Amino acid sequence: MKYFFYLFTVLFSMNATAQIKYPATEKKVVVDDYFGTKVEDPYRWLEDDNATDTKAWVKEQNKVTEAYLSSIPYRNKIKTRLEQLWDYPKYGAPFKKGNYYYFYKNDGLQNQAVLYRVKDLNEEPEVFIDPNTLSREGIAALGSLSFSKSGELIAYSVSTAGSDWSEIFVMDVESKKLLSDKIQWTKFGGASWKGEEGFYYSGYDAPDESSKLSKKNEFQKVYYHKIGDSQFNDKIIYQDKKHPLRYFNAGLTEDERFLILNISEGTSGDELWFWDLKDRNQQGFRLLVKGFDTESTVIENNGDRLLVRTNYQAPNYRVVSIDPKNTARNNWETIIAEKKEALQGVGTGGGNLFLNYLKDASSKIVQYDFNGKKIRDIKLPGIGSAGGFGAEVKDKEFFFTFSSFNKPPTIYRYQIASGKTTLYRNSEVKMNTADLVTEQVLFTSKDGTTVPIFLTYKKGLKKDGNNPVLLYGYGGFNIAMTPGFSVSNAFFAEQGGIYAVVNLRGGSEYGEAWHKAGMLLKKQNVFDDFIGAAEYLIKSKYTNSNKIAIRGGSNGGLLVGAAMVQRPELFKVAIPQVGVLDMLRFQKFTVGWGWVTEYGSSDSAKYFPYLYGYSPYHNLKKGISYPATLITTGDHDDRVVPAHSFKFAARLQEYHSGPNPVLIRIETNAGHGAGKPTAKVIEEAADIWAFTMYNLGMDFKE
Repeated sequence: MKYFFYLFTVLFSMNATAQIKYPATEKKVVVDDYFGTKVEDPYRWLEDDNATDTKAWVKEQNKVTEAYLSSIPYRNKIKTRLEQLWDYPKYGAPFKKGNYYYFYKNDGLQNQAVLYRVKDLNEEPEVFIDPNTLSREGIAALGSLSFSKSGELIAYSVSTAGSDWSEIFVMDVESKKLLSDKIQWTKFGGASWKGEEGFYYSGYDAPDESSKLSKKNEFQKVYYHKIGDSQFNDKIIYQDKKHPLRYFNAGLTEDERFLILNISEGTSGDELWFWDLKDRNQQGFRLLVKGFDTESTVIENNGDRLLVRTNYQAPNYRVVSIDPKNTARNNWETIIAEKKEALQGVGTGGGNLFLNYLKDASSKIVQYDFNGKKIRDIKLPGIGSAGGFGAEVKDKEFFFTFSSFNKPPTIYRYQIASGKTTLYRNSEVKMNTADLVTEQVLFTSKDGTTVPIFLTYKKGLKKDGNNPVLLYGYGGFNIAMTPGFSVSNAFFAEQGGIYAVVNLRGGSEYGEAWHKAGMLLKKQNVFDDFIGAAEYLIKSKYTNSNKIAIRGGSNGGLLVGAAMVQRPELFKVAIPQVGVLDMLRFQKFTVGWGWVTEYGSSDSAKYFPYLYGYSPYHNLKKGISYPATLITTGDHDDRVVPAHSFKFAARLQEYHSGPNPVLIRIETNAGHGAGKPTAKVIEEAADIWAFTMYNLGMDFKE
């Protein structure tokens, strides 16, 4: 007998408020014993995404979801409006390499942005690489780009259907002809060239075809590929047979003197090694910064010394100079001391350093020389996010981009010596963004911590306690939520909603102390911050609990799952996207083991009770009325495998009691999010906004 009887029927045709009959998902007896605690996992069979039964389940769930969404009267109008908003030219900042300037451009609705080049920025550009020609569905996406020293060769990576797996191809720049070189089974990194002869890269052994999207990835290695050789002849530069669950990434300094090896056991903490290729007496890597209790990154070398951004004895990070011949920490020389703002990253260009700080989650850029002498603060247009501060040592200028929630991306040209900044290109968005307002407010979380929220809405908003709100957050992995423009989110504000982004603990907005306050045994702080933000917006008369939707992806999907389980009455709509929803088994799939440094592991008696206490899948309760929920995932997601969403959806549909719909939308030929074709992005956005607006009681405004 099949795993479930096909008993479901959609009892509505044109009325989305009618009762939904969900597929009756089979439950199987699976019980795990965690340190004496018995945990049932009846939907374990859904972890096998290749099984016939699982594929049938996916098909039937999508039928129910599509029937519901198609009955929302203004779903198509939303999609049409989003297509109108999306249809404008989108440019990336130009960068110079060899004889050409390169930049990305999407004409408007192209599935993937095209890489163009031009010798003179005033001339008509030519197409250099068009990923739209690589697949009919637009599911092939460009990843990393790496030019050889002269700029005569380029190694670029391509991923398909949203998978983290990528292939590296090599092209002759002038002729645009592909060479025979092809590198398979790489993840999380590109190529680092050594002259014109070859490059370093990180890769895995070829996986089994049937389990390549779910099996745990182990034993990453660093290789050197010589141009013209087969990948089978690539030389292993570094491997560690004793530690299968580590990441290894190697890259050269700009002058190609030092080969830097970064080793990490997950997403937090690392160790640095170096190889001075000009020192004939050095025949392998030597330790530079011992791991794994701090975060350190080599910025560049300054002659014989290495400049490093580190949070060792500096939670907000500082820049130090290290002598490779004497690497003891008490011999480090502070070049740029820690400041009250968190240092997010350091770029180089024209012999200068460009430090990107966050001041209350907004960019602040400061220029220094390599010896730590401050040159100037770089003036930015306002509160927002700036990026692209980097070039080669010989360059005299570069281009950077600035945007905010109510300001589309703008590209500026920067003269390194003088500091002169000029406008290079505005965005031609088809909406009046001057009608949008962004403000930052502060609230006090459960334990007394002050947490900021960015609010974006149309001018003239009244605090009458009745405004629809989309509350978004992430809160983890040392990632900051900074202001940035999205036509999709601007659409919600255009429709009269408030788009709210919370700068939760767990991110990097206020340095490593802020990160640590939201990880491991302090993860509940993140959920408390998110819940506290909703309570603040209600108390301050922005909205009420029947007008709040919550949304987040990946770690943010965990956030939404935990918040809706802990406080179901506080939210009307929940959108957990590609979420980590089973906190007891995440480490058993693909690269999930890398998140143990952030979450802990159920394999540990120390962390199991804590994880079990908030895991969304395990804390759903029978008979509870949960918010209207639309879970989203992709069948090619090999970052957070879709089993998380499948199991959560099955149990939510089993336990939920009440009129709110609880559905799952499973995208085909899509992964964790990166590289998703524009057509699929718009379709998903239209479905999410239709679901959200309908369940918040909003009308579509023409």
